[in-house]
Amino acid sequence: MVSHAAFRGAALVALLALLSPQCLAQAARQVQEGEDFAVAAPTRVRYGAGEHWVEKMLTGPARCSNEFFGGDPAPQVRKSCTIGSASASASASAKALHRPSASGVTDVVDRAGKIDPAAYRAMAANLSEAEGIAYRYGPAAAQGAAAGAKLPTLYEREDQFARCDGKGACASSWQLGGPRKEVDFAYSTNQSSVVFLADDPLQRAGVGDLQASAFEANTYAQKPQLPWQHGGGGLDSINVAKYRAAGLLPNDGSARPVAAGRCSGPAGNCPSSVIAFQNGLLATTGSNTAHNLATAQLAPNKVPTAVAMTSNSEFAFVTVWDTAELKGQVAVVALAGLCDGCKLEGPYYEWWSEWQGVYPGLPNMGNIAFMKVLGYVDLPPDMKAPTEIAATTGMHPFNTVLGGGLFMGQTHSPLSRHWQSFTPSGEHYKRYAKGGVAVVVSKSEQKAAFIDLKPLFAYINSVYFSEAVGRIGPVGQDERQWPHGFGFKPQSRPVVVKTIALDARPTAVKTTITRTRDAHAWIATQEGALRIFSLGGYAPGAEPGAGSPNRIVAEGKVAVGRNPSSLAHSKGEPDPDIRGDPLNGQVIVTSRADRKIQWVRFSADGRSGRVVRTLQDSRLVDPIAAEDIDNFANVGLTLSVADYAGRSVLNYRYGPVLFADRGPQWACQPPRGCPVKPTGSVAIEFGGGFRMQGRPFQINTSNVP
Repeated sequence: MVSHAAFRGAALVALLALLSPQCLAQAARQVQEGEDFAVAAPTRVRYGAGEHWVEKMLTGPARCSNEFFGGDPAPQVRKSCTIGSASASASASAKALHRPSASGVTDVVDRAGKIDPAAYRAMAANLSEAEGIAYRYGPAAAQGAAAGAKLPTLYEREDQFARCDGKGACASSWQLGGPRKEVDFAYSTNQSSVVFLADDPLQRAGVGDLQASAFEANTYAQKPQLPWQHGGGGLDSINVAKYRAAGLLPNDGSARPVAAGRCSGPAGNCPSSVIAFQNGLLATTGSNTAHNLATAQLAPNKVPTAVAMTSNSEFAFVTVWDTAELKGQVAVVALAGLCDGCKLEGPYYEWWSEWQGVYPGLPNMGNIAFMKVLGYVDLPPDMKAPTEIAATTGMHPFNTVLGGGLFMGQTHSPLSRHWQSFTPSGEHYKRYAKGGVAVVVSKSEQKAAFIDLKPLFAYINSVYFSEAVGRIGPVGQDERQWPHGFGFKPQSRPVVVKTIALDARPTAVKTTITRTRDAHAWIATQEGALRIFSLGGYAPGAEPGAGSPNRIVAEGKVAVGRNPSSLAHSKGEPDPDIRGDPLNGQVIVTSRADRKIQWVRFSADGRSGRVVRTLQDSRLVDPIAAEDIDNFANVGLTLSVADYAGRSVLNYRYGPVLFADRGPQWACQPPRGCPVKPTGSVAIEFGGGFRMQGRPFQINTSNVP
């Protein structure tokens, strides 16, 4: 038997890509149940026996097993895999798809850089499978002898256990602080949504809930673990399990998750993620204290590739491939938050000062209870395959907070009685965004598009903050129901204002969060660069402003590791030089091909930058994405890493732990707190890991109420 490890690494993928597709098409080969195999180009593989078979379009390493194919098509019978199809259509598809990129991964463009329709549609159908992930996230690092210099093994603390039942079973663990004191304490946790390629889609939906960190009872947990509040309910997201039970997500592998989005901001008001699934379903995941359910459905033939949310959870933006019309688009989704467990029609109760009503498109506390696809923004004709998106309004979440630290929603509900205070002459005019910008990149087409969100915000605001707010009626999914669809109110549709051709393949994108005048986008490219673009005044924040396409320009470039497969907002920093503004002045880069994570810090004007911290650890097999925890009151300075081939989520702490409670009776007190124990000169320690039931490829995290 050939091990999975034998197929790891970009070098072997590139070698396999050189095999002739004609040979693959002509001679189907057999692999017995339990054996590993690999295919060079997307090829239809049948698994089963006799008259009972299932099929998958596969590229790269695979296993001939029930787990890999998502079920047992022929119980109690020895099965096999047939690789390649005798049908003319399958052979033609394999030939059309055999276009390796420079990295050795099958591409969707021809040698002239034009979209190949057959390859495009085949890849779209498999974006949530291993071949789609390989396409979107590029080459992994070489393993074993080819990996080069030996990596350090960072220090790890011993686990201490809590909530034990007396029989040796414990529901949670902690690593710092103590002794544990069951008294009033500034309790806070960060919860993560982890998107993974499940080993068995019959058993796992591919979206999991993890506790990333926790402050409680004079202890700090820096190890990722199942939330104890779920009562041993397992890895699956509570919300996603409900969507599956309702039949919205078939468990046959046809509705695996593709992408997830979550807002980022200093206020920690982002308890819900929006997950996009292969079948076009958009759905929320919550946390242990934010359980609201909300879904929306993309139109037929539209396959999602990435999700971004505005920092106050007003909107989500989803990049899609339209496989019928062969064009790229951005779906615009209006979001509304509500008190936990509340119905749209009420009754409502006080929940973190949330609105006492449903107001899609306005800032909210992030426990999303309603979403609606307003319509689609067409990308330019030469941008048919968008792969990543980021968005910013420039609006600081603290602007939504009234005196006393309370969100503005409850005090101003119903809005029909209070709208005048939000007009230009009102005292609350600066408490909501006036515009924004979304930045979309296409990996294969090597382009970036900049979308002005001002028409969207201007229309929504013009209705809420006028006498019209009393006439909008209940929310609904029809074009003419609130919030109005673009077909009914076309003036609200965002507009593409500029497209920029890049000289390398873009792999990830992020933007500053709360800056207006110096707002920037950071675009990572596959050769190992982080490119800095000004946003041309399109992120006005709390006051209206006009952007200019001529001011959207490249301003600098920072060298980073090869194949930077993800960018993450930096939510905390021990260095006093940037401690007050890491969201705008720093970004965290995961370089998959070099097995490293780097913190890039930007100059005061944002036009240049440098690497200030690098994480490498022998435990990191295949880091594909990372996410910082929120440091809101309590400070933990802990990073979570999705290790794809390592099949784990791994945590690392890069600064001291500081408890919000003050006094000698509490652990981790300022100014020193509980410091990192370095390994040599590396001031980062390993917080612990959680073994997934599949391969994680996205993670997002937030402090939850």
